Amino acid sequence: MNIFKTVLLMSLMTGLMVAIGGAIGDSTGAIIMLIISVGMNFASYWFSDSIVLNSYGAREVTEAEAPQLWKIVSDLATKADLPMPRVYVINSDVPNAFATGRNPDNAAVAVTTGIMNVLDYNEISGVLGHELAHVKHRDILIGTIAASMAGVISMVANIVQWGAIFGSHSDDDDNGGIVGFLLTVIVAPLAATLIQLAISRSREYDADKTGGEICGNPMYLAHALEKIEYYAQHAAPMAQAGTATAHMFIVNPLENSGKTLKNLFSTHPDTDDRIAHLREQARDMNLPA
Repeated sequence: MNIFKTVLLMSLMTGLMVAIGGAIGDSTGAIIMLIISVGMNFASYWFSDSIVLNSYGAREVTEAEAPQLWKIVSDLATKADLPMPRVYVINSDVPNAFATGRNPDNAAVAVTTGIMNVLDYNEISGVLGHELAHVKHRDILIGTIAASMAGVISMVANIVQWGAIFGSHSDDDDNGGIVGFLLTVIVAPLAATLIQLAISRSREYDADKTGGEICGNPMYLAHALEKIEYYAQHAAPMAQAGTATAHMFIVNPLENSGKTLKNLFSTHPDTDDRIAHLREQARDMNLPA
């Protein structure tokens, strides 16, 4: 069901891009937007991991440099029947982590220095179990493509809006008319954002569940989420964090404003809800919750 939901949402995103192209340029515009969509998906597939790791200044570490971290990742990868991913460290006091890579053979996990200082061994295992679940489900690629497509839709909307401001927009029906203009400038970017966020949220619960299984105790992840959420709410956001990649982290590093509109306009489900699901999972596994 979760796979079906993600495929449906991705199809809606692609359809939205094609509809925008049609609204601003009839069939030619639709074809152009479809080509752009395919090109972005290709670029995201091959280059998303190196782009995001470089943007956060992540440094790859060896087993000799970070033996405990390396051991946790190695043990979890073995349990998850995954190849050993590359391991990176980000110099930030804010505790957080993410995974990236187009497939399990080219995956990487990255943790901040803050998470290694704040969480204990079991809690880090829970976090990295969650991240390896994303690798196993190929969620990283899906999320990156969705974010890229939403970004293009917003970019096109801005171009059309500025064109209208400087007088290049026409209300002529052959050019899409006022309906096409409103669709492109107002409706499409909002719809694209909501679809992207829904895709992101739909993957988190499954990653939590699988991560709890991989690390052996869902409460390891539940306790980690409590601590990470506390810092997300009370500390300054990560200096390097950006809206295009915030969905990749285990807790959104930019969402520190409580629960206002959180259900609809968040990259992640509510942390309290995630913890409640993990407690229920622990009880189902006959573990203390």
